[in-house]
Parts: sequence; C-alpha cells; structure tokens
Amino acid sequence: MAKVRIKLNSIDIEMLNNICNSIRDIAKKSGINISGPVPLPTKKLKVTTRKSPCGDGTATFDRFEMRIHKRLIDLPTNDKVLHHIMRMKIPKSVKIKIEMKD
Repeated sequence: MAKVRIKLNSIDIEMLNNICNSIRDIAKKSGINISGPVPLPTKKLKVTTRKSPCGDGTATFDRFEMRIHKRLIDLPTNDKVLHHIMRMKIPKSVKIKIEMKD
C-alpha cells in the first residue's frame, strides 16, 4: 500500500508542534493510523563574531546559534485527509514537504 511522508522543519518549535498536532487530529477524525511525528536530529547553526565593529580592542566575541527542528510523519494514502492537510494554514516559519512512498 502506498504511503505519504510529510517532512516538517522550522526554527520555531512551538509552531512546528502545533502543525504536527493539527495533522494528527485530522488523521484521528478520519480514522486512519499515523506513525509520528518522529523527531529528527536538530541542526545547530553556530556563528561567532567579534563584538568590536572595527576589530580593535579586546578579543571579546558574540556567539549566535540557530536551531532547525525537524519532524517526520507517515500516513496511509487517503485523498480526503491529504486534501485537508494541503488546505491547512501553515505559517511562513514552517517548511513542509509532502511526498508519496511505495
């Protein structure tokens, strides 16, 4: 049976969890079983810069970090459920990718 794989990623963990919960609720209401959301490893992007704009002075540094959280959801192919998922309002901070698997 064909399956649908939904990959979600975002820098905002709360928005990501809200979208995952709403997908889970849609699947529950239609009566299909989903596997997930499976948390994938968080990617940490780190940047270190000098505090001084000109480069002179004491060697003090600012450290910035951006975390990219990822989730994976698998569910059986169902046109009605996919239609509801694709019509959901997704915030700009959440990236979603839907693909078919055999």
